[in-house]
Amino acid sequence: MSADLWTFATTLYARPGVEAACLELQAAGADVCLVLCGLWLDSRGVAYDPEREGQLRRLAEPWQREVVVPLRALRQGWCEAALADTELAALRQQVKQLELQAERTQLERLQGLSSTWPTDGPARRTWLDELAVAGEARERLLAATIAG
Repeated sequence: MSADLWTFATTLYARPGVEAACLELQAAGADVCLVLCGLWLDSRGVAYDPEREGQLRRLAEPWQREVVVPLRALRQGWCEAALADTELAALRQQVKQLELQAERTQLERLQGLSSTWPTDGPARRTWLDELAVAGEARERLLAATIAG
């Protein structure tokens, strides 16, 4: 897998079934950027540590709450109306790009925080267990990660 988190995340997201699994996890309350960061840490062999998880959450939660979620809500709120209004559809696309940039910024910040954490050997998938809501979507995401 890729050395940087953004490339890792976009490569993984492009795999069959990953987008749907991520959207399911998001609907269940998971921060997908944190989940993807956890998968990246697992792939690098970074041992899970509750203190490190706390650091990641303290970094991610305000950004998600104050930036990503409001952009997503605006974009989703315009979905139906944008079908009949081309100008609104164009604005909705711009909001979608802002949302994606906000997620990229969050991933870059998470990488900046965690990139110096030592690797301890082969991936153990512990980060995914701690950061993703249990269920079929998590298992499909794990399978897609292992398949790569």
